[in-house]
Amino acid sequence: MAARASRAVAALSLLTAATLLSCGKMGPPVAPERRLPAAASGLSASIDGQAIVVRWTNPRQRVDNTPLKDLSVVKLHRRQEADAAGEPKPAMLSWGRVVGYDELASIPLATPAPAVVQGGAVTWIDRAGLAFGRRYVYVVTAIDATGRSSPPSERLVVSFVAAPGPPEELRATAGDSRVAISWNPPTSLIDGSPVSDELRYVVLRGAGAEGPMASITPEPLSALSFSDSGLDNDTTYRYAVRAMRIVSGGTNALGAPSATVSATPVDTTPPSPPRELVAVPSASAVRLAWNPSPDTDVALYAVYRARGSGEFVRIGTTAAVTNVFLDRDVAAGETYRYAVTALDRARTPNESARSNEVTVSVP
Repeated sequence: MAARASRAVAALSLLTAATLLSCGKMGPPVAPERRLPAAASGLSASIDGQAIVVRWTNPRQRVDNTPLKDLSVVKLHRRQEADAAGEPKPAMLSWGRVVGYDELASIPLATPAPAVVQGGAVTWIDRAGLAFGRRYVYVVTAIDATGRSSPPSERLVVSFVAAPGPPEELRATAGDSRVAISWNPPTSLIDGSPVSDELRYVVLRGAGAEGPMASITPEPLSALSFSDSGLDNDTTYRYAVRAMRIVSGGTNALGAPSATVSATPVDTTPPSPPRELVAVPSASAVRLAWNPSPDTDVALYAVYRARGSGEFVRIGTTAAVTNVFLDRDVAAGETYRYAVTALDRARTPNESARSNEVTVSVP
């Protein structure tokens, strides 16, 4: 009897040891819900014409703060509410669905299009059955490779308002390395109602005859004009302007671009004149020398001559690498006056003022 009991105790001990070995290193048990992906964060939205642009950041960790390396799918859920006031309906996850919300998009991160994913940032453009005056509530859930879903993100509430129409009568005036543009404000919103909120403006620019245009105003402008400087001369630039409706306590709405205008800046600034011109006459020629213009865009120097008290006439040019000129078309006993100018490399060259004037008599 005692031997049988002893064998039972030994068997129980072996079973316990095997159980411990099969489980590896023992530690505190982790509740299944602590292994879920954490919720998406940073939900924000903007209204672009007749669409709502929703952005968020995907989670990088699980609820227990361990790294989330197998995030597979993110889902965007939306609820439409006719009442723009009051607290929106809570978002609760039940059997993979957010109760009271429609699944608007399921975005596999391996092939996210038409969503745009850059790192952990996601952008989705919602055009599905939107109506002005309605309120839309968005939440995001994140799902790992085993199908475990995060809790819903914080709710994002967007009151969908009509954007302004495009600005009118856009004008562009080119200058030296700059273009000045101006425009008139839109006369109505895209739903035909009058403009009542404050409007600001975003300026778009593209180089060349075609291609994409991008915003060049870090913040929307309140003015109806803009000066774009630091441009390349002799390059054509295209411009358009978008109006933004500033909604107090709500989501701002960006309208469609205006008609496009083009302008080509040109160099209209003449170089500095040459300096310290000197002339040395001989029996058959007059040798001229000068200090060059300090400007780096000088292409040529032009030499002017006048006989006695007569008018100056250009008699020749020399490349900018040379600052001497030999005038052989002179007559003995005559008195001549000389001056030199600098010309730049502009498509239509700009000419400097004249250098100092010198007078010589040919022996």
